[in-house]
Amino acid sequence: MDISRNGTRPSNPGPEDYFTGTVRIDPLFSAAAPARAAGASVTFEPKARTAWHTHPYGQTLIVTSGCGRVQREDGPIETIHPGDVIWFPPGERHWHGAGPDTAMTHIAIQEKGEDGPVTWLEKVTDAQYEGRE
Repeated sequence: MDISRNGTRPSNPGPEDYFTGTVRIDPLFSAAAPARAAGASVTFEPKARTAWHTHPYGQTLIVTSGCGRVQREDGPIETIHPGDVIWFPPGERHWHGAGPDTAMTHIAIQEKGEDGPVTWLEKVTDAQYEGRE
């Protein structure tokens, strides 16, 4: 058994290469091999978002506060609220982030593949975020 005490895992800013706007990542867990699961609590300030990306084994998001947006490639932008659980299948191109006027926090859970848990792609443009493209 391993207990990771609150306050012992430092927060990190979301790297500018992969996020637009102000994002804070609070690591929750990263299981040791042979397990592959990892999780983090991610807070997006209004209009902040991820770049387009995929996960080799998929990703689950659990919205814990605020109001946000998610979109899969060629799909509509969906509004998400606390208590919503979102599943992106393996390899599905998608992005997620806060709403235009409201911050949003979610727990993100994914598994590590041979090349890591995520493949980052290009940034989501303002036009894409606003649903104009």
